[in-house]
Amino acid sequence: MRVGIISPVAWRTPPRHYGPWERVVSLLTEGLVKKGIDVTLFATGDSITSAKLRYICKTPYEEERELDAKVCECLHISAVMEQAEDFDIIHNHYDFLPLTYSKLISTPIVTTIHGFSSEKIIPVFEKYNKNNHYVSISNSDRCPNLNYIATVYHGIDLENFEFNPIAGDYLLYFGRIHHDKGTAEAIETARKAQRKLIIAGIIQDELYYQREVKPYVDEENVVYIGSVGPSERSKLLGGAYCLIHPINFEEPFGLSIVEAMACGTPVIAFAKGSMSEIIQEGLNGYIVNGVDQMVEKINDIEQVPRSLCRKTVEDRFSQERMVRDYIEVYRKILSD
Repeated sequence: MRVGIISPVAWRTPPRHYGPWERVVSLLTEGLVKKGIDVTLFATGDSITSAKLRYICKTPYEEERELDAKVCECLHISAVMEQAEDFDIIHNHYDFLPLTYSKLISTPIVTTIHGFSSEKIIPVFEKYNKNNHYVSISNSDRCPNLNYIATVYHGIDLENFEFNPIAGDYLLYFGRIHHDKGTAEAIETARKAQRKLIIAGIIQDELYYQREVKPYVDEENVVYIGSVGPSERSKLLGGAYCLIHPINFEEPFGLSIVEAMACGTPVIAFAKGSMSEIIQEGLNGYIVNGVDQMVEKINDIEQVPRSLCRKTVEDRFSQERMVRDYIEVYRKILSD
């Protein structure tokens, strides 16, 4: 089986710091190669992979701001499609734009929909619904107007997340600084619970950071440490008392939740999006409605066995399971 995988070119694959889509693509690519599958990864030129690497953009456009993102996207995707005959199947992780080529090539395309940035992009998915294969990353993140071949939850490389049986004393917010992710609500929760809060993530909305976050950062009770790379992530996640995830949108999936659990850290999240598919009440965390309930559940978090948090990931969110599920999707498409 010859598989061509389209990764985004906003960040390197795997990312140096932020880049959730690129991280998933890297894990899938490396896992497929280990299974003996002939994989070609289309990503940035500085990407690290054991697969064959083809690229147009030498570096990520988010790291080289003089690059035009639209130009990079068009050249990147067109390069894949012009080589489509080299593959038995193309796996698209680049949202809706590659779909517009799908009627021009004979190679089947499977698209992992990592979420809908806006309802405005759905008509593209609808137009190419009949000649494409869509994979959702959670059952909650499905558009009723689309046909899906499977739901495949993200997996992580457990070897990179060390289990810590002993809880630390700080609350952790791990994600981009944006209203959607609830950074302000995390600060409010920590202040009401009278707990130290560590905030880790890129600033995606500068105005939001200046208004809602920075005034409360005092480097004692509320500490902002910026984006955390792979080498520091495990220690930070594993050392937390719990991860708080007060999201303000219907999140398709939560990689940071799974990564925290892999380190033994329970999660308290708002009841939105895929949270009920990941968090099992009392076994690996709690699902709440609002800041006040989150504060209450912080006092109960010691009742959650950290070993069960780890087991959740081993059983349901491993790299091995994700790779196996995607291979089944490929075989189904090719057999049809």
